[in-house]
Amino acid sequence: MLPRGSWLCRTSELPGSHQVCCSLKELEVFSRAREVKVDPDKPLEGVRLLTLQARKTLLVPTPRLRTGLFNRIVPPPGATKEILRKCATSQGIKEFSVPVGLDGKAQVDLVVVGSVAVSEKGWRIGKGEGYADMEYAMMVSMGAVQEDTPVVTIVHDCQVLDIAEELLDDHDLTVDYILTPTRTIKTNCKRPKPKGIIWHKVSSEMLRKIPILKALQSREKQNGKDVTLQDEHPHLASSRVLKEEVMAENTHPQAATSSIQIGQQDVASDSLNPRLEGSGMITTVFVGNLPPRLRVSELKCALREFHVTPFRLTWQGAQHRAFLDYQDKRTAESAVASLKGLSLRGNPLRVELAKSQRNKGQGEINSQK
Repeated sequence: MLPRGSWLCRTSELPGSHQVCCSLKELEVFSRAREVKVDPDKPLEGVRLLTLQARKTLLVPTPRLRTGLFNRIVPPPGATKEILRKCATSQGIKEFSVPVGLDGKAQVDLVVVGSVAVSEKGWRIGKGEGYADMEYAMMVSMGAVQEDTPVVTIVHDCQVLDIAEELLDDHDLTVDYILTPTRTIKTNCKRPKPKGIIWHKVSSEMLRKIPILKALQSREKQNGKDVTLQDEHPHLASSRVLKEEVMAENTHPQAATSSIQIGQQDVASDSLNPRLEGSGMITTVFVGNLPPRLRVSELKCALREFHVTPFRLTWQGAQHRAFLDYQDKRTAESAVASLKGLSLRGNPLRVELAKSQRNKGQGEINSQK
């Protein structure tokens, strides 16, 4: 399987990109669309050009949503093919666009997104930052897309994979069509798309980084919607499990350590959130005797079943062990009690409080055998 980030390769420079654009042009949902939203990624440059050449309105999200939601690309009158080609580039988006705000009355008829991986059922994994999901949810909230607005993703054939449904959350965007250089797949996906912003999954940090999101929160609050943020629901912070790095795990199964963040904290591998370090709040549980080739998703499923989801999970599959971080000792001890006697793939797991807690240094934790 491909590592997360493989979609960053330049599709427009690889064999098959022309066939994909031809396939999109032949889709009825593209033919009848008047306004098309296309991600700003380099691999979708050909799709943006096709949209402009078809004289459709092209909407491109602003990078990381820092300055708004959309830019509407407006080529100069009588633009030649070369000018249109420039308009489809990242530089052209800056030069030939006007911003579209919450009151911009956008009516998107087709959404085109990139993916790291997608299944024939329409389940999609992006680059892990959640911007495509957020953009779609914001479009729903501002009335720019409807429940039946089709979503297309364009990938290489090798990016069409089996994806476990357990990796999807209710805020994840699914797709209706998958276009590859050799296939057009209609997914007939029955899983509902996001119905708007799920505010209790939005952090204050995200709100700070995305000004238009704050404006949308204010608007929805005035309309009587509950817009309480994730940070303001402390009991939710420890229950949210992000999708694990499934692609990297399967491509690099012998990687010594990978950290899966659970909650809104931005923590690098093998390091603590500095606000928690030394506070005495973190208690770590050691899980040993993991069977060879066990996937982190299997362990996470077991943790959810026993209602002992950790604040953070550090996976060391090559060493047949993992570390589970909990926000207090009582919760950690309860997890140990719940997991005692658990077996995975016939291996009885060794579950106990780590001999050295994380706030005393990662090197001491690694001494756990």
